Amino acid sequence: MKKAFAVYALGVAALCVTGQASATTVVEGLAADGKIPSLSPMLKTVLPGVVNISVKGKKDVQGFAIPDEFRFMFPGMGDAFGSAPQKRDFQALGSGVIINAKDGLVVTNHHVVADATEIKVQLSDTREYEAKLVGSDPHTDLALLKLKNFKKLTQITLSDSDKLEVGDFAVAIGNPYGLGQTVTSGIISALGRSGLNIENIENFIQTDAAINSGNSGGALVNLKGELIGINTAIMAPSGGNIGIGFAIPSNMVKTVTEQLLKYGEVKRGMLGVQGTQLNADLAESFGYEENSGAFVNEVIKGSGADKAGIKSGDIITAINGKKITTFGQLRAEVATQRAGTKVKLTVFRDGKSLDIDVVLSDSSFGTTASKEETKQISPAFDGATLTNAKNGGVEVTDVAQGSMAARFGLRKGDIITGVNRSDVKTINDLKKSLEKVKGRISAIRINRNGGTLYITLK
Repeated sequence: MKKAFAVYALGVAALCVTGQASATTVVEGLAADGKIPSLSPMLKTVLPGVVNISVKGKKDVQGFAIPDEFRFMFPGMGDAFGSAPQKRDFQALGSGVIINAKDGLVVTNHHVVADATEIKVQLSDTREYEAKLVGSDPHTDLALLKLKNFKKLTQITLSDSDKLEVGDFAVAIGNPYGLGQTVTSGIISALGRSGLNIENIENFIQTDAAINSGNSGGALVNLKGELIGINTAIMAPSGGNIGIGFAIPSNMVKTVTEQLLKYGEVKRGMLGVQGTQLNADLAESFGYEENSGAFVNEVIKGSGADKAGIKSGDIITAINGKKITTFGQLRAEVATQRAGTKVKLTVFRDGKSLDIDVVLSDSSFGTTASKEETKQISPAFDGATLTNAKNGGVEVTDVAQGSMAARFGLRKGDIITGVNRSDVKTINDLKKSLEKVKGRISAIRINRNGGTLYITLK
């Protein structure tokens, strides 16, 4: 919930396009050739490339494990509050896009296929195939599927989403509410949206789409029928459409799916800076004439940025020649690159523009996790800086005032030693333990001032 609006990762961008033509070519709604303007010719080539996805699976529900230290307080309660966590059957519907007809590859949202044990894909001509999960990335909410024993597919070509502009027409295709293939249309309302807490890595295309459940993973295409995004979420006060929908840009889809296909996972790179959005006052104080860019507050020691010579006070204005307008955009651009990749940053420093090559370091949370990264471990840790403690555990070395981590109850000097009944010795342990209990209440065990306490993470 944010500003009285909930953000739902339920699917779909539905938009609204009206054909336009000049008065010299249109008479009473007809084009010069006597035909009414229509998206139908384009859609005939695109619709076979959008699929319906149905999944079945099991997921944990109800309660969380009672730590051994607290078991005496709950006699007869078993291993969890209410009852022990159980695997429950579930079914779900979504959408997907064929991006490689030769190899039978389909991209969809991670949340559509999460915890699925059975995945079926239905084409627009009602043919149905089983699919297996090639790989999934929860941080970008993307997943890649491969169809089994398929025949003659139609793929949708990926467009360059970096060339999109606000006001461009767009068309959304998906399977809302399980009704079957549905087409809606509209415009691109904004680009580079982030900070919505939908996913860890956000650089969304915003549309004025009518978003509906079941459109998740469906296609957002341009008027040429090229894929410009994967529909993923809506903002709504109570689940209903208010014309604010979000799609993952096709360029992010391309880089993530390439890694999923090659490695089965995304081993993303880390730049190693903490920063903020550049505003007019900050730009003026550093002698920068524009109001867009990513301001560097701090450079993490030993990171790729540190080794390359990035400094606090630098304003990052471009990456690989692509203009950076927000810190969120910079983070998303970096996070879709694999560790070890060399990127060229353009920075403004002391009145001059410099190009600096940076080799991205591994973001698998080795010995430290900055405020920029802890949100990837859990939103509750957003604003904290973590490091591996000398004697085991994860030390909280800093907590930003007013941050989510501060509201959660973390304090500087805390040592995180466990999640539920699992011990935590490193940042990687913490990350893995929280991934196992994702979606359930967890008890974080902390050593503070020589004593032990638990903080409940919902």
